[in-house]
Amino acid sequence: MLAGELGVRPVDRLTDEDQRMLWPDEIWPQDIGALAILDGGGLAGPDGRVRIEAVRDVIAARLHLVPRFRQLLYVPRPGLGRPLWVDAPAFDLADHVRVLPLPDPGDEAALLRAAEQLRRRRLDRSRPLWQVWLLPGLPEGRVGMYVKIHHLIGDATAGVAALGALLAPAPAGAAQPWTPAPPPSSAGLLADNLRHHVTWLGHAAAALARPVTTGRHARAAWTAMREVTAGPPATRTSLDHLVGPDRTLAPIRGSLDQATQAAHRHHATVNDVLLAVTAGGLRGLLRSRGEAVQDLVVPIYVPITLRPAQQRDQARGNLTALMTVPLPVGVADPVRRLEQIAAETACRKAESRPSVGTVLHGPMPRRAFLAVMKHQRVNLVSADVPGPARPLYLAGAQLIEVFPVLPLMGKTTLGVGALSYAGQFNIMAVADHDTCPDLDVFAAAARDELRALAAPARATPDRREQR
Repeated sequence: MLAGELGVRPVDRLTDEDQRMLWPDEIWPQDIGALAILDGGGLAGPDGRVRIEAVRDVIAARLHLVPRFRQLLYVPRPGLGRPLWVDAPAFDLADHVRVLPLPDPGDEAALLRAAEQLRRRRLDRSRPLWQVWLLPGLPEGRVGMYVKIHHLIGDATAGVAALGALLAPAPAGAAQPWTPAPPPSSAGLLADNLRHHVTWLGHAAAALARPVTTGRHARAAWTAMREVTAGPPATRTSLDHLVGPDRTLAPIRGSLDQATQAAHRHHATVNDVLLAVTAGGLRGLLRSRGEAVQDLVVPIYVPITLRPAQQRDQARGNLTALMTVPLPVGVADPVRRLEQIAAETACRKAESRPSVGTVLHGPMPRRAFLAVMKHQRVNLVSADVPGPARPLYLAGAQLIEVFPVLPLMGKTTLGVGALSYAGQFNIMAVADHDTCPDLDVFAAAARDELRALAAPARATPDRREQR
């Protein structure tokens, strides 16, 4: 059905960037996650069990703020266009908000094992692509929470926006009535697909009429993709393996004020601090394995959001570019590492970067990209996501802390994500288990790096921190 047909919504197709999340999904699941701890107040009844129905009532009252959470991915037959979102004909919140008690002793190790167990479970494509698991059994009555959202629904910025909508501190009120809209007809999808092709031809004709502008955009796209896929060969390390099915998780707790102050002191950004922490952690890990680190430079993928700052609270879908940054792991001094990273990222951010999905439009570029990912020696990925500055709540229980859980693919065997929340700067290292069974060594070295950068050291001119 078309937008012009009375009472029917327009066809809601996946964007080029969204479709990129489907390419590797069969081999490497593209789910973004968050592991959190709640204070437990109000979540448990007199018998100590989670009041799951009360939690579901609170989430149900806010689902209208996240429409994707009641929609399915629908892949039409050939000739009817790209995949689209349709309302689920039946929706049961019990399929998406569930409880998994932690085994004794209910410590952080048990919480991390439960998160990995849930991460490995595939999301059911016949249902909306998200889940929230409450994990009771932590000390002092606290409750863990693992949230999983398929990358198709949104990137990390969109995921944080969805989490903020569901866990807003304001009272939820009553659930709003919801009636699923019927899916588009085959005739409607065919007409919509034809209209899409006509629009694309119009854009192509307009591009031909502006050869200078089109050439400039093409050069920017080529430069960005060459940086990601055809950079100079990296020195091989023990991280250079294809990603397997299992993961190891290691949290690293920090203060946003300290990270910001460190960034100010050294003409850097908070994201630069995260990259420096990653470099320090990697240096410690490789040295513990007996690998040479002198003069070692290791590339890392860094996604960059293309959303204006004022639109991030209502973000959905995917809109990112990809940057590769060389980490000076061979530099021994943490401050020098940070300053070199800051100078490098400043230069690279000055370049125009299109979204990856826009550049890789069509099946041939996508297949080429996946082939490159299997052979490229970029074994790290990092993401720094600004989160809510004020505390969030779920059914009266305060969210104490939250950590992002990044997906891995190809030979990217180590991911380091940071999420700022209520004054915290919390980092989660996620690694391929077979490649990094000793991830705790990385985490310990990364903590040391964060402390070293946060400590007042050299007096340097202050500069306004940028995310």
